[in-house]
Amino acid sequence: MTPRRNSRMGDTLAYWMPKLVLSPTLIIVLVFFYGFILWTGYLSFTNSRMLPSYDFVGWANYVRLFNNERWFVSLRNLAVYSVLFIAICLAIGLSLAILLDQKIRAEGALRTIYLYPMALSFIVTGTVWKWMLNPQVGIEQFVRSLGWETFRFDWLVDPNFSIYTIVVAAVWQSSGFVMALFLAGLRGVDDSIIKAAQIDGASRFMIYTRIIIPSLRPVFFSAFVMLAHIAIKSFDLALALTGGGPGVSSDLPAIFMYQMSFTRNQMGLGAASAMIMLLTVVAILVPYLYSELRTKKHEH
Repeated sequence: MTPRRNSRMGDTLAYWMPKLVLSPTLIIVLVFFYGFILWTGYLSFTNSRMLPSYDFVGWANYVRLFNNERWFVSLRNLAVYSVLFIAICLAIGLSLAILLDQKIRAEGALRTIYLYPMALSFIVTGTVWKWMLNPQVGIEQFVRSLGWETFRFDWLVDPNFSIYTIVVAAVWQSSGFVMALFLAGLRGVDDSIIKAAQIDGASRFMIYTRIIIPSLRPVFFSAFVMLAHIAIKSFDLALALTGGGPGVSSDLPAIFMYQMSFTRNQMGLGAASAMIMLLTVVAILVPYLYSELRTKKHEH
């Protein structure tokens, strides 16, 4: 076999080997991700009940969905949860990042402590906070054991406040991740600009509010998109913490979708709600992807 032929075979192998290695993963993603998205979309137009049915009913499930009072309760809860969750995570994450950016002692240990909750699953977080917020054994009972007999913190069993317990647990878990994003952004700010502002007599407060924080706009946008995605698909945390209760006071679209599909034999209705959630996520991700691609295009 000639050296030229060996070289040609080596080039052919080098060209096809990555494709052969990646093809099983690509096939799995196409079938079990995009394939099931399409299948769910089709089921949303059928009269599927306990098992899939392929009798086409058009937009009937979507009409039923938006005539369902519980669906609107879950949407209202999602709006409250999303706004508070995103706003508080951004505020705490930015504050912690600015604190760590001051080159304080034990920065590595503090960063690990802040990031640790993100290593836990949402099921674990929900279970732990369910114990802590339980009026019989949690924070309320602990404070009363210290002598404050009139103290009350029964949000977990109060229909008017139960949705806020999910906000508390979600913020505790995700704010460290947002801190890491902002800290990376702060460390990427050009030091020459900061030194020039210091020479001009700008205070630290003015440097952060006029120079550093405005330059973090892409980080804010990225963090917002990630947090919004987490909020829209929130299921395991809410299920472990409140189960959507008391009643449906802390119901979320993901819980609605699961219960309609798998416990109430309304698979077509559940599929319709799943598609609305998917469209909401897409509506958030498309502007983000467009912004990223536009930025890269301008850089080139």
